[in-house]
Amino acid sequence: MTVIANEQLIQSVADALQYISYYHPLDFVKAVHEAYEKEESEAAKDAMAQILLNSRLCAEGKRPICQDTGIVTVFLKIGMEVGWEGDMSVEEMVNEGVRRAYLLPDNVLRASILADPAGARKNTGDNTPAVIHTELVPGATIEVKLAAKGGGSENKAKLAMLNPSDSIADWVEATLPTMGAGWCPPGMLGIGIGGTAEKAAVLAKESLMEPIDIHELRARGPANRVEELRLEIMERANALGIGAQGLGGLTTVLDVKILDYPTHAASLPVAMIPNCAATRHAHFSLDGSGVAELEPPSLAQWPDITWDAGPRARRVNLDTVTRDEIAQWQPGETLLLSGTIVTGRDAAHKRLLAMLARGEALPPGVELDNKFIYYVGPVDPVRDEVIGPAGPTTATRMDKFTDELLERSGLIGMIGKAERGPQGLAAIKKHRAVYLMAVGGAAYLVSRAIRKARIVAFEDLGMEAIHEFEVEEMPVTVAVDVNGTSVHQTGPALWKEKIAAAQPIKVT
Repeated sequence: MTVIANEQLIQSVADALQYISYYHPLDFVKAVHEAYEKEESEAAKDAMAQILLNSRLCAEGKRPICQDTGIVTVFLKIGMEVGWEGDMSVEEMVNEGVRRAYLLPDNVLRASILADPAGARKNTGDNTPAVIHTELVPGATIEVKLAAKGGGSENKAKLAMLNPSDSIADWVEATLPTMGAGWCPPGMLGIGIGGTAEKAAVLAKESLMEPIDIHELRARGPANRVEELRLEIMERANALGIGAQGLGGLTTVLDVKILDYPTHAASLPVAMIPNCAATRHAHFSLDGSGVAELEPPSLAQWPDITWDAGPRARRVNLDTVTRDEIAQWQPGETLLLSGTIVTGRDAAHKRLLAMLARGEALPPGVELDNKFIYYVGPVDPVRDEVIGPAGPTTATRMDKFTDELLERSGLIGMIGKAERGPQGLAAIKKHRAVYLMAVGGAAYLVSRAIRKARIVAFEDLGMEAIHEFEVEEMPVTVAVDVNGTSVHQTGPALWKEKIAAAQPIKVT
């Protein structure tokens, strides 16, 4: 019998979570670089350049790839010959590992987990509990697959109970555009087929733990129906032209992973879960000999990418910008922002509007008239940082607040990630405001443009508190202009046509 000390699993989980917070899997880095090299859309190429540059900076500085350091998901295969030294449950050990990782002083990770999700939604403060899947298997070791999954991509998960005669590829092709760009493409699609509804979802999540190998599969050819389906879905997904960050381009999906399980004759459960540009996962084994060791990758494995928007970017002073100026900005234009912005996410929006509805003054320091609000929940700073990684959150979550906030506050612009929905677009057009997009998955790079930061309101909300940032040349793209024109609509439509026109005619 193998005896594994509680401490070995605890510290291995903690070390692995720290490791994946700043090291992308190298297969992902390689796949993004290959997509970057062949990309023809300037906007998508720019986005991937920022993702790659951010990835290298995080590997060098050992700071989080994304400000959303994820909800921890763990798959455990515990050998039936394993015994334990210690009196903690497996769940307690894993959660203690999560707690250590997220509170490590040298690289504090953002606590995003809220207890009482249908009620008070109070932050647990240490990112526990994790979501744990445990399986007892023959053997005398423990196999661990671990990931930190961001909310933006997790929120785009889809589940369907198809008819047995339905086409899975058709469903994916129809469903993917409805997911928008909040999952921060380019990334992977995890697909679970069969079992029951909950089994399909777990299969989809577990499939995302595997390395990117679609190019090898294409080179050797499919050996079964699942591999055929992977290739078909990959081709059809990229033909949609959604592109990096939803801006339109050749590559939306880097790989398609599929796991299946026998199912009822009357059923065809299918789940689809995307992995974002902050793909984070690690695998390790425990055999009783000590804490798992994860070897740091060589920085030479990252491509030598440079990115400079300066020569073609419009420089904007946020402290003096006027409505007349923003009316001149064109969809797809690159801006470099300098000056003062405030931050605010869902909880802050809700509180601000409640105060305004009661006729109360806004909190001291929250100045919104003729200002921009940045949808972000940053990581706490460490060492000499002004703020930790501070990339954008999904803007569509703020759509329901947008009309009233623009009406009551005097805001003229918003900064977030991905597209705006119909409600948000209508409000932006009505008030002749603008929406600017920062790249999701480039949080550490974005934080380098923040020169000063302080909390000005709602400190009790933790990472959702309102901050005031002073930024210098923060790179963004005009995603929606004052007329309501959205690059997330025009870009993918254009590239879908271009890809279709470039495809050879198939003779049947």
